[in-house]
This record gives sequence, structure tokens and C-alpha cells, in this order.
Amino acid sequence: MAFSRSARLGAVATAAASFLVIAASSAPTPGAPGIGDPYFPQLGNGGYDARHYDLGLAYTPDTGRLDGRTTLTARATQKLSSFDLDLQRLEVTGVQVDGRRAEFTRDGDEITVTPRRALPEGRVFTVSVTYGGIPEPLGGPIIFGSSYGWMKTGDGVFVACEPNAASTWFPSSDHPADKATYDIRIKAPRGLTAVSNGRLVSTYDKGGSTYTHWRESKPMATYLATATIGKFDVRTGRTPGGIPIYVAIDPVLKNGNNVDVYGVTAAATDYWSQVFGPYPFEETGAIVDDMPQAGFSLEVQSKPVYSAVRNETTIVHELAHQWFGDSVSVARWQDTWLNEGFATYAQWLWAEHQGTRSAHDAFLAGYNARPADSAFWQIKVADPQRDTMFASAVYQRGAMTLQVLRERIGDKAFFELLPAWTRLHRYGNADTDDFVRLAERVSGRQLDDLFGPWLFTTGKPAL
Repeated sequence: MAFSRSARLGAVATAAASFLVIAASSAPTPGAPGIGDPYFPQLGNGGYDARHYDLGLAYTPDTGRLDGRTTLTARATQKLSSFDLDLQRLEVTGVQVDGRRAEFTRDGDEITVTPRRALPEGRVFTVSVTYGGIPEPLGGPIIFGSSYGWMKTGDGVFVACEPNAASTWFPSSDHPADKATYDIRIKAPRGLTAVSNGRLVSTYDKGGSTYTHWRESKPMATYLATATIGKFDVRTGRTPGGIPIYVAIDPVLKNGNNVDVYGVTAAATDYWSQVFGPYPFEETGAIVDDMPQAGFSLEVQSKPVYSAVRNETTIVHELAHQWFGDSVSVARWQDTWLNEGFATYAQWLWAEHQGTRSAHDAFLAGYNARPADSAFWQIKVADPQRDTMFASAVYQRGAMTLQVLRERIGDKAFFELLPAWTRLHRYGNADTDDFVRLAERVSGRQLDDLFGPWLFTTGKPAL
């Protein structure tokens, strides 16, 4: 078919316009400065998927100074002209992308990196950041009014970062939705022990320093990383079920501690492996530091950190988090009941296992102790709001929800549901809707009338 000259010119113009549209749509663009979490909009970063962190840290307890070099391996999820990293307060002295110097700018806690050439979608790249300074812990109402993050102790540092303090000591995509594996290499004064996630690869002394290398080979949320340093008595071995165990206890606490941390850790790890599914990590354990100012413990992946161990139930709670929170992590922070409600319910299951009190009785005690006009019932468990995301209702009402569910669907379905949940989302992320759907699928029941009053509304639900 032939075209007139004017038709040919029109066709050329149309083709040119189409080309410009295609070219414009495929132009590299900056990655978003946050993933859009409703509680922490600037946490995490868009445009790439974190794959692996290699952290090189040198800490001087006398001055509190940390010098670091972090290399992040990531995959571009769009054509990137630039991308962001989260880093709070520490000074950046150099950035490289794929081994070549890159430009960077800073706006508060956001580091914007501009590589020499745009990164194609799908490209696996590395970004290395050299930085240093004196890390400062965070504060405010979120963690029971306590400081959290990188906290200096008398002989080193206690590192517990939930929810947003990992970026106080290393540049990262600091949100649990962007999990990665880790190598963590720590230089500390000789005579101190540095404990981190996963398995110990090596440790040696050179001059006045001790060099320690830990490797976490399973995906981990940034807030679960630690580099706790101090004087510790270390005991290693295997649980009766054969899982490697590493327990480090500050000698100041060892003689005055009435809890057998090693024994309870071993027993609880094995028991939860029967109830929740296979243990998800290479090693279990504990880091027990003399840090009374913290007043809390945290489910650090593979080795919970304890500011002191106050009772056995604290241990079983933090170890339950290895399944609920660590292996299966929240997609957004508003779903934190999936961590805390489940770990609190695990305490009730442990008491039931020990024969001291049934989960039903624990539920009734908590339910009856709080009148209908109590502020406890005014928290929406599935969306508790940022400053009250760790309110007692998230823990206790979350656990109550699970007991109500258990009594509705029966023990057989309930104890099929828990390992199904950890298996389905192993090493990944999930939200409340995912759990509701799975509970309905496993039980074969429609459960809106249960989850609605217990998770999504205020007020004391009727029994």
C-alpha cells in the first residue's frame, strides 16, 4: 500500500512522538527515599532490593567513636539515576558504587548517592560507604520511654535497634521489608568480646585489638542486627535437639542471676521447634549484658540481647520471636502484633507446657483484670499508631486474640496453623490480612466476626 507525502510525514511524526514517549518512560529516575511505611515514611528506600551487607566496624569504648565501612550488595528494581541510604547523625567521608567514587548529598538522615552512570533495572551493584563518629541512641515514647539503639556501657556497647535505630550505626535500607544476609566484622580493644548474629567465622588478636567476624546467612531485618561488645563469659554447645548454641553473659550478672540462661535457651529453642516448625537459623543463644538503663530485651536474630535476664518467661518470649518477627517479619510496622502478640502467647504456651497454668486461664486473668473503660481496650491492635506500637495491648490483647482463635477453631487446626504460618512466610514478610486468610483457609471457617472485634476495633470484646 502506498502513502501520500503528507501521510508519510504524519506517520513519521507519529512514530517520532511514540519514540519520545517510550524514551521518556524508560529514562532513569531516582529511587524513593522511603518505602512509605505509615509509621516511618522515610525508613527503607525505593528503587533497589538489599541483598547483602558487609559491615566493617572499629569501636573505641574510651571515646565512644565508631569508624565503619559498609558495603551493600543490592539489585536495582528500576532504572536508577540515584538512590538513598538511611544513616543517622554519623559523618560520611566517601561513597563508591561498583568500586568507583560516586557523588553523594545529605538531607537529614537520608544519604542520596548518584553513581557515575545510571544503573539499569535488574543490575546487581555494590555501594560502599566510609563513615564515622559517635553513635547516639534514640529516645522517645516508642520503646517504653527508654533509649534504644547503640548504647554505651561501662565496658563496651549494648546494641538493640527496634524499630528504627539500625541506621544509627550503619548505612542501610532500614526497614524490615528489605531483608538481607550479613557479614559483620568488628575490631575492639583486646580483652573484649564482640557478639553478633549468626555463626562465628573467626576471631583473633593482633596488637592491642581483637578482630571478630560473624556471618548471618539467612535474611535478616536491619533492626535485628547487633554488634554488642563487652566483657563476657561465653558458653557454647548444642541443644538436646542438636541446634548449635552460643550464650554470652556479662560476668557482673553471672553470679547474681537466678535464671539458667543456657539451659532455658536450649530447652525453649527445642520446644518451639516442635510447636512452631523447624528452627529457622544456624545458631541459637543469648547475649546478656549489664545494661539496666535499657530496661528491655530484644529478639536479635539468632541471639536475643538482654539488658539483664529478669525471669524465664523473658527468654521464652524472645526465642519465640525467632519465628514470629525474625524469620517471618512484618511488612509494615503497624502489624507489630504479629511479633509481640505471638511471642506473648508463647509465654502462655510455655506455662501450659510446664504445667503451671493453661493458656485459657492466662487469657481469662488478663481479660477479667481490665474493666471495659480501661485505656487498654482503646488500642486497635492491628493499627496501634506509632507512639503506642509497643503498648501492652499489642502484646496482651494480641495474645488474647490467639487464644480466642484457638478456642474457636480447636487445637488441631490451631496447631496446624502456627507452623503453616512460619513455613509459608519463612525468611519473608507478611501482614495481618495474610494471617487472617491463612487462619480461614486452615480452619475452613469465616472469621471476620472474631478478628474484627479483637484486632480492628476499640472496646472490650464480648466473650
